[in-house]
Amino acid sequence: MPIIGSTKNHIKIFKNMLFKFFFQNTRHPEKPQIFRKFSKLLFCLALSLVWLPSNGFAQTECPTINIKIQNISNNTGVIACAIFESGEGFPGKFLKFASKIIITQISGKDASFEFSNILPGKYAIAVIHDENYNGELDTNMLGLPKEGYGFSSGAKVTLSAPSFSDAEFIYDGGVLQMSIKLNY
Repeated sequence: MPIIGSTKNHIKIFKNMLFKFFFQNTRHPEKPQIFRKFSKLLFCLALSLVWLPSNGFAQTECPTINIKIQNISNNTGVIACAIFESGEGFPGKFLKFASKIIITQISGKDASFEFSNILPGKYAIAVIHDENYNGELDTNMLGLPKEGYGFSSGAKVTLSAPSFSDAEFIYDGGVLQMSIKLNY
């Protein structure tokens, strides 16, 4: 890994410094033994400082909620994945009330979403397969969905959409992997 802020000139100066400490000392036998030991200690210190930027300041894994959407029936339209912090507007009014929304074009039978910068807390996720790009889950005359849908925590649709508490999960601020299967 390259050293941050290094240039060829810095490396040349470092090599010259090492040369002076190790090879000039052997030409002067009158210098005390402690000076040679000090130069080796200085070399080890310099070497550890060279490795510090690559190891000591390495980035840690970012806290995220990773969601894999499965069972997409066709490539028409988009998949919208919305995360809610409360029951207000859940799940039907996600464009207005969701904390974060990610929309992606469909490619294949699966899709993946990554929500970052999410604080620890209670959340619920709603996913729709918006086949006609109108930004809502279309229903038939009986109120049953005509497009694909899915919810976190395996929340099921009975006579109505699940509540926030049915789809709720607790996020601890780490990396969370989740799968949601769409229903049609």
